[in-house]
This record gives sequence, structure tokens and C-alpha cells, in this order.
Amino acid sequence: MRRPVEGEVHVHYGQIYVHSDPDSYGPDLAEAFAGQSAGLCGAATAGALWLSTGLHTGEVGFTVEVHDHAPSLDPSWEDVVEVSFRPVSADSALVEWAGEDSRDLGLDETDYRVRYCATGLDRARAADTRMDDEPQLDRYLLQFWPAAPEPARVLKETSRIAAHWHGYARDLPPPPPPTPAERAEAERRARLAQETAERERRLARERREWGGRLPGDALRTVGGNVSGLRDFDPDLLHALDAAGPATQRAVALLAARRACEAAGLTALDWVTEALTALDEGRPLPPPFDDDARMWHTLASDPACPDRAVGRAVPPERPPFQDSSSPGTGALSPQEAATLVVGPARAIARKPSPPPAPDPAAAGQSSPPPAPDPGRYGLFVSFGPPDPSLRISQPHAALPAVTGAAEPDPLRAAVDAVYAAVVTYGEDWPALLADIGSLCRERPAGSPSRE
Repeated sequence: MRRPVEGEVHVHYGQIYVHSDPDSYGPDLAEAFAGQSAGLCGAATAGALWLSTGLHTGEVGFTVEVHDHAPSLDPSWEDVVEVSFRPVSADSALVEWAGEDSRDLGLDETDYRVRYCATGLDRARAADTRMDDEPQLDRYLLQFWPAAPEPARVLKETSRIAAHWHGYARDLPPPPPPTPAERAEAERRARLAQETAERERRLARERREWGGRLPGDALRTVGGNVSGLRDFDPDLLHALDAAGPATQRAVALLAARRACEAAGLTALDWVTEALTALDEGRPLPPPFDDDARMWHTLASDPACPDRAVGRAVPPERPPFQDSSSPGTGALSPQEAATLVVGPARAIARKPSPPPAPDPAAAGQSSPPPAPDPGRYGLFVSFGPPDPSLRISQPHAALPAVTGAAEPDPLRAAVDAVYAAVVTYGEDWPALLADIGSLCRERPAGSPSRE
């Protein structure tokens, strides 16, 4: 909860307002209360509140509170009403009569429920005016919290002046229907609010994927295995982005060498020649200049070690929760099928055919099954990869070498580190700890060995 206003404010003609439309002076009295069953706080005009006070002129006690949820009602207040309100801009303020002074409220452009509480209305109305040296006569509390729109309500009525304003509001004729221009404006604002909400949801999801902060342009566009590495350590990606080309290139070289060492490939001359070329900033020598030749060399070299490692599994994170959606749960088979795209989608959504009758049960011989080229198998799995799967370390390490040779230093670092993570398997945290240390030791702008 925060209090943007606390203390005393000046009222004149028993009025003070909340304005959020910079192009409007606000409604008149009848416009503010038209169609309401409650007085004291007029909310019939979009983006504005008319607040009535007992005192005609002078200082009144006034507090504004903004809550995350509906606050409890203090029974000491004598008169209480509630209305609904939605600012029409990001500039909401408590405004004195004729705009003589204002106080920023910092409200979001969303739907609020507003509670207006008052004490001392009759006493202040009887006095009419309060001089500077006189004691406070009436005080008010204006509370906001996010809530769907509801009709205005009177929660508590004690004073004669509150009863007067409630009766005034109920006797007003209903407001006229909106004009075509007003309807168009309302639709425009609704579309804008929806677009804003959708943008905020996208940003919230992206922040979660990137460890709580949004990526820079370079990370957004680098491509390669950035999403794979992000699952393991998004903070490392941010550090790489900020480190600069020299450190990015050093990280790529370190990751390639560590991957080859873990796979036992540094005993092979054609691999060490490639690592030396990377270290000296030269193009990769054969067979790394051609992917097919590289894999053939690996497969045909009798000295190539036969090493395997358990699959690297990224740390678990709770699933993204869209605060605008009413809860989440497990997907039904029908819902899961809607996530399949491409030619397999029709098959995924097609119900399984009933089993064919067994010819043997009818005393017939079973003919061999005819091939059906029109049938496809579909396997949909959810959850993390199976850590029991074994990965060939030599095959995982070579992409670290080719990745480190990428012309873009950031892409080289991302691809080489991800390949090294796969090569390390279950021991990937130790590798990323060393990579992170290198990013801290070599700040942006430090010289490279190129």
C-alpha cells in the first residue's frame, strides 16, 4: 500500500476532484453523478471523480491510499461510498477547485474500485469556513484498488449532508446514450487497453525466460543455440552480451578447448590443429572446413575415444503463470493435440479408429497386414529430457570447435558454450562456473589474443 496524499488539502465550494484527462476540465455536478445511486463521490464521467466535502472553504484532512487488494473498512468512518473508476491516461491527480493545486496519484490505466470515507460532514457544513488558526472539522480517506467495474454503493450513511447528496444523485435523470463519437472513443480505448495488456504479458513471459530481465538487441537476434543455453543460465548470456567482443571470443575459445578435453579429442592431431587455428585467429583447417568431411574423419579415426556422458538437464523452473488467466492445469489429449502444427496436426486431432475384428476369432486365417503408406506415428511428450540417455562426447564436442569459429563473437561464444554444456553432460555447472569467472575477469574492452 502507498499513500500519494496525506495531510490537509484546500477545498472550495465543498469540492475537490480526481482528474486523469489532460484535455478536459472535468464534468459538472450533474454529469458527475448522473445514473448513480450514491452521492459524495461522482464517477459517471470517464476518467474523473467529483468528491464532495462538508466544509465549504478551507483545509480538510485528506488521505489517498492505493492498495493491491480491497482494504478492510474502518468502522470509525461515519459516511462511506464506493464507486468504480478507470483513468483515461497515466496522469491521474487530486485537483483542487479551479486547478489551484494538484497532487500526482500515480495510478495505472486499469479498472479500480474506489472507497470514499468521510467523518465530520455535518459539523463542517455548519461551520462553512475554516480559518488557518481553527481546528480541523472534517477529514476524508480515498482508497483505490484494482477491481472489475460495479455499480456505485452506499456502505454507510450517518450525516444529514451525505443523505442530501445521495438523494440528489438518485433524483437525477439517467445520462443520455453515448454519441457515435463517444462509442468510437470507448472502443479505441478498449483496444488500446487490450493491446497494452497483451504486450505486458509477452514482456512478462520474456523476462521470465531471460532470468528476470529483458535481453538486449544483440541477444534477441544472435540466433544459434541461444535458447538452449538460456535454459541453463540466462544470467551468463546477459554477462556475455555485456562483456564485449574480446571477452566473447575468449569464452568461445575456452569452451571449445574444454569440450575437446572432456571428450578426449586433444590427443588427436587434426583436433589440436583446429584449436591452435582458433587461438591464432586463423580459419579452421581441414577437415573442419567441411561438415561431412569432419564427421567422416571422426568416424574413421581409430584413435578417437569412445566416451559417453549423461544428458545435460537444465535446472527446473516453475511454469509461466499468466496472471490474466484463471489458473492452469494439465492438458487434456484434445488440448495437447491443438499444440501440434504442420501436417501431423490433422492426425493428432483425429480420433483413433476402433480395433478391427480378429479373423482368427471367426475361424479365418489371418492375412499378412498390408502396408499403409498413409499412416503416421505421432509421439507427443511433455517435461524435461530423460537424463538417463547417454551422449557421445566426441560428437558433442566438435560443434564447439566449429561454433567458436563463427564470425560474430557473441554467436561464437553462445554456440561454443552450448556445445560444451552438452559435452560435459551432468557436470555442466562446473563448466558454466568457469565461463562466468572468465566474463568477470575480462571486462568489456580488454585486449584479446587476436
